Amino acid sequence: MKHGLITVAAAVPAVKVADVEYNVLEIEKLIANAEGQGVELICFPELAITGYSCQDLFKGQLLLSKAEEGLITLLDFTRKLNIICVVGMPVQAEGLLLNCAAVIQSGNLLGLVPKTYLPNYNEFYEKRWFASSQDLNPTEIYLAGNPVSLSDEPKVFQTTGGVKFGVEICEDVWAPVPPSNNLTMAGADIILNCSASDEVIGKHQYLRSLLAQQSARTISGYVYASCGFGESTQDVVYGGNAMIFENGHVLVEGERYSFQPQLQVTQIDVERLRTERHTNSTFVNAQRDAKAVVVECKPVMLAEFQMLRPVDPHPFIPKDEEMSSTCEEILNIQMMGLAKRLTHTNCEHVVIGISGGLDSTLALLVCVRTFDKLGLDRKGIVGVTMPGFGTTDRTHDNATSLMQTLGISQMEISIAKAVTQHFEDIGHDIKKHDTTYENAQARERTQILMDLANQLNAMVVGTGDLSELALGWATYNGDHMSMYGVNAGVPKTLIQYLIRYIASQPQFKAQQETLLDIVDTPISPELTPADAEGNIKQKTEDLVGPYELHDFFLYYFLRFGFRPAKIFFLARHAFGEKYDKGTIKKWLTTFCRRFFSQQFKRSCLPDGPKVGSISLSPRGDWRMPSDAASTLWMKECEGL
Repeated sequence: MKHGLITVAAAVPAVKVADVEYNVLEIEKLIANAEGQGVELICFPELAITGYSCQDLFKGQLLLSKAEEGLITLLDFTRKLNIICVVGMPVQAEGLLLNCAAVIQSGNLLGLVPKTYLPNYNEFYEKRWFASSQDLNPTEIYLAGNPVSLSDEPKVFQTTGGVKFGVEICEDVWAPVPPSNNLTMAGADIILNCSASDEVIGKHQYLRSLLAQQSARTISGYVYASCGFGESTQDVVYGGNAMIFENGHVLVEGERYSFQPQLQVTQIDVERLRTERHTNSTFVNAQRDAKAVVVECKPVMLAEFQMLRPVDPHPFIPKDEEMSSTCEEILNIQMMGLAKRLTHTNCEHVVIGISGGLDSTLALLVCVRTFDKLGLDRKGIVGVTMPGFGTTDRTHDNATSLMQTLGISQMEISIAKAVTQHFEDIGHDIKKHDTTYENAQARERTQILMDLANQLNAMVVGTGDLSELALGWATYNGDHMSMYGVNAGVPKTLIQYLIRYIASQPQFKAQQETLLDIVDTPISPELTPADAEGNIKQKTEDLVGPYELHDFFLYYFLRFGFRPAKIFFLARHAFGEKYDKGTIKKWLTTFCRRFFSQQFKRSCLPDGPKVGSISLSPRGDWRMPSDAASTLWMKECEGL
């Protein structure tokens, strides 16, 4: 394991029913393949050594004896290998025949896990041949020359980096209370399921949903390997399901109905799962009485770690197939939050500063959506343009065009005269384009909006977004302040997609050209004069770094509590050659420095709706001392 990632595999070998030698050889091929890919933990199907479909052949001594010989062969084959293998086989004990999963590593039989729930319906009559673990009295047997304990007591196996895994077999996960419930409550990070599930219409989708739900409910990784083509016989067909989940999300999924063996390999982020668990009070409470025997495995030593799982460079952006529904959901959340505030205060007017930039555009569109939903006149939305020293024609024209076509009330109030007077009052040189020069403009704009709100019996709708709050890229008591911040839970990278989505809707056809141009306009506070050609000179991403990087850092820092070294590792993998090592290090260091130093702005943040899994509200998801030291994080950044 490295960076909290453990490499796992779900294997579906070629099988000949009751041909142990053939089956073991095919299992060995996949083990060797997996070992070559750095796999640390591999799961094979139920009764893989003999084949699942042997039926009454399980009553004969020859097959059972050969199964034990097959296990001996596998133990010998793995003697010089690191990989941990979980393989299904029949085991005799105390007059019972048990459907077991054998856990083997480096020539050692680490343990046996007997199946608990046996199907006894339709084409499955396992109780004809096998006993349940619940029928077993605790005992010790010798199998393949190894003493091994057998009981119905839950076992959790511990390996590299303290990673723990448990095993259940096929029908177990279909039970009302699967063994994996207790195993995960007792500390198992990963569940392996050796399965033999046949195919009928509709079953696969249900199975996939079941496994995803179990993985999500137990906040675990779930590796599922089920019988394939070679098991299909008589009235039953097996599709060869190989699936790996992490907290409800499928990481990899094999090809069903394949005639070829399959090996699905990916990495499960154990650190991510553990963060989810210890921040989930429900999970913490549920695990109080869970118990299991812990079986130690030896650490899996990897010659070289290779990242196998993809890392999305834009974790806040929904996938294409989910884009429309997710955008609608976000806009509805924003709308409902604002609507509640308006109805609670009996307010039918809002004041909003319109700059022609991304944030104010989204906030305005949310206001329009809210007023339409409440049946209020759009004229109650007062959009105010406040040109200053850095305002360009492009943003000004987009702002006025948007307001006109949306049918809201418009006002334009230049801040140049008032700010110039203010500079004279405090003795500031207007030619000195420093922080005072910039922040005075932002505070003047906020003063105008607040006083207009008093005058019109309205409330000021804030426009600042989640990314700006993380970086502290807002003027304290300037654009930082409002009566309600509708964008407080929306990161900058997502805002672009939301506006593009709105632009694609038929009811916004008249605004489409303007909206798309706003998306394409460089992000800027426009607080310093434009260049000689009248173009934006002050570009935010030149100053604080690309927002796609900062949103990536923010997601993994807040959502999973990852340290800078891991975020750096993931970012390098996610962005490939787009940003070199030095660039990522530079902006990650900037992110950590600004995130800590700017907490005081978040400590007095106005109300705003939580939209996704991350919020910086001091009343909600993020509670941090304003004066917390960043020393540990900065030192780790320096060492990258």
